[in-house]
Amino acid sequence: MNEALDWLLALVQGVDPVWRNVAAGIAIMLETSLFIGLIMPGDTVVLVASTGVVDLPDFFWLIGAVLLGSLIGETIGFFIGRLFGDRIRASKLGQRFGEENWQRADIFVEKQGGPAVAISRFLPVLHSLVPVVAGAAKMRYKTFISWTFAACFVWATVYVGIGYIARASYEEVASNFKFGAFIFVGIIALFIVLIHFAKKKISKAADKMIAEDSPKA
Repeated sequence: MNEALDWLLALVQGVDPVWRNVAAGIAIMLETSLFIGLIMPGDTVVLVASTGVVDLPDFFWLIGAVLLGSLIGETIGFFIGRLFGDRIRASKLGQRFGEENWQRADIFVEKQGGPAVAISRFLPVLHSLVPVVAGAAKMRYKTFISWTFAACFVWATVYVGIGYIARASYEEVASNFKFGAFIFVGIIALFIVLIHFAKKKISKAADKMIAEDSPKA
């Protein structure tokens, strides 16, 4: 198994760092964009790219690329909402998200403002809708991008960090441990499990806030 992982890591590390960073940035830009975000596995691309990081400058360049891609994707969603408003929501593509999800995003942004923008970055579906709703609701772009930057920076640092740590840990033990690849896989698997439960907890907290802010019948 070590040999297979060595080959895979060498393949990723063999990609020019500039192109690797650009690819990760574009992938996360698309993942945070309306419509495309439903099918683009941006987080997976970032994790794979992070295993190719060879030193601290490369580490920070990748974080910068992912952060920039996130901000561009979120900004595109914001200005789609600002320019098209309810028309994008009423379109056939917009309705694929479901009116219930649009209403949840409406309430979340209306009552929570900037914090809703930050929290939504870690939630499925809402991370694509909240920027659009924020733009349509005439939230100040400065407010929007400030909260977005904070959330995206945390996201980028965590994802790039875990891939880097997994690869560095593997290289540290691979020469002395026949099953070193299991260390790498174990770190990634543990991270995925922790992220899954963290997202569920954040999602429950967001649902509670939305329910509390929903108009009473």
